[in-house]
Amino acid sequence: QVLRQFVRHESDTVTSMVLERSMNRVQLLGRVGQDPIMRQVEGKNPVTIFTLATNEMWRTGDSDVSQGGDISQKTTWHRISVFRPGLRDVTYQYVKKGARIYVEGKIDYGEYTDKNNVRRQATTIIADNVIFLSDGGVKEKV
Repeated sequence: QVLRQFVRHESDTVTSMVLERSMNRVQLLGRVGQDPIMRQVEGKNPVTIFTLATNEMWRTGDSDVSQGGDISQKTTWHRISVFRPGLRDVTYQYVKKGARIYVEGKIDYGEYTDKNNVRRQATTIIADNVIFLSDGGVKEKV
């Protein structure tokens, strides 16, 4: 019965079509790397864009239990785009570099041509939820 919620079968006659449910979901918790900017391409809705840093830490050594070994860290940078009107405006107005935030959204792969006419690939997180976790990085109201 649970499986039927995820898979819908059309007629079993000559052609059978199966529509499967899929998921593209990203959850990130990190610090904002730059103050957001708002861009608007002609004929399209504006978008707020910023970067978010997430860190992965691990201890090098023979055993997880031992206190020996060095701690290593890797920082990954994510490009976040916010299109939803209310969320886009609040994010632009109140988020600033250094803020600790939680972002939910989906991953999007795209291509663009840079100013030197070179085709480049871009990975972007399209945010549909942003939760502010620290006051330290929030812009003051003017």
